[in-house]
Amino acid sequence: MKAAQDIILKPIITEQSMDGLPNNKYTFQVAKDANKLEIKAAVEELFNVEVVKVNTVNCRGRQKRMGRFVGTTASYKKAVVTVNPEPANKGAKKSEKKRGTIEFFDGMY
Repeated sequence: MKAAQDIILKPIITEQSMDGLPNNKYTFQVAKDANKLEIKAAVEELFNVEVVKVNTVNCRGRQKRMGRFVGTTASYKKAVVTVNPEPANKGAKKSEKKRGTIEFFDGMY
């Protein structure tokens, strides 16, 4: 089992990913070998939220030119995570309560 920090690599901040924030959809770059269950567990552990759904996309590297030399950028895996805005916390302690949003993205939209 990998650590949560090894699965969630970094957030993806683009216009399209910011359009999903009002619908509680957050976009992350994840490890290429991570599956949806591992991604869900990692997001719940790191950000203390309840994940409803995970969608993944394998993104190919783009072809880039530098003069006459041609190369490609690195390929990566992207995950769009849908978070429950009002999670049920009936039996949880105050320190274990789940949040409805991820704090990192709160001031961005």
